[in-house]
Amino acid sequence: MADKYMALVTGGSAGIGAEICRQMLEAGYDVISMARRAPGFSHPALLPVQVDLLDAQAVAHAAQEIAGQHAVTHFVHNAGVIWPNLLPDVSLDELQGLTQIHLGAAIALTQAVLPGMERAGFGRIVLMSSRGALGLPTRTAYSATKAGMVGMARTWALELAPKGITVNVVAPGPIQTDMFYDVIPAGSEREQNIAKGIPVQRLGRADDVARAVMFFSDPSNSFVTGQTLYVCGGASVSSVTI
Repeated sequence: MADKYMALVTGGSAGIGAEICRQMLEAGYDVISMARRAPGFSHPALLPVQVDLLDAQAVAHAAQEIAGQHAVTHFVHNAGVIWPNLLPDVSLDELQGLTQIHLGAAIALTQAVLPGMERAGFGRIVLMSSRGALGLPTRTAYSATKAGMVGMARTWALELAPKGITVNVVAPGPIQTDMFYDVIPAGSEREQNIAKGIPVQRLGRADDVARAVMFFSDPSNSFVTGQTLYVCGGASVSSVTI
């Protein structure tokens, strides 16, 4: 097991990803943020890498560069896009794009850092799914690919468990991020109704989700793998309309 931990976090420039980076930095990790933009903050142990995760070739190139220069012990695939549409309007281009960012990028980056984790006999992989994977209107492509992350993680967990590598999933419900407000107008009656429909009576925050990621990332938690943790205020066991 490494004495110093190096985490690769996708979508680390804003929202949940930025909060994950902050909490990992506070815990003493070195952190690589991979996103289209650099994070809005700096830290001596933070390395920004600007890549469009919708571009499979760019992801593959960046993955090999990172794996060749850094011993990545933790990989958190947080980057995601919603692109909501009712079924009659869903396009195959949308499905292919979300497949790339949610599944393809996860596979390419994991394949790149996996040899280093195997040599170390230690690794933590966390994939960011969604409560929407359970089904939600306008989320055909999104829920399909986010549900796919759960099946993928369970498979990887079985394959990698003997190598000291755990693989788990965090599935947030409605969280106050820019991506959420791209779909739901801030301060709107719709936003208020969503909050009222959640059993804990509030929307989630980025730090709620980041703490769940930190739990799965903890080197001491070697007996937890193949699991999905819903950080959703109880929405996964009730109903919520977005």
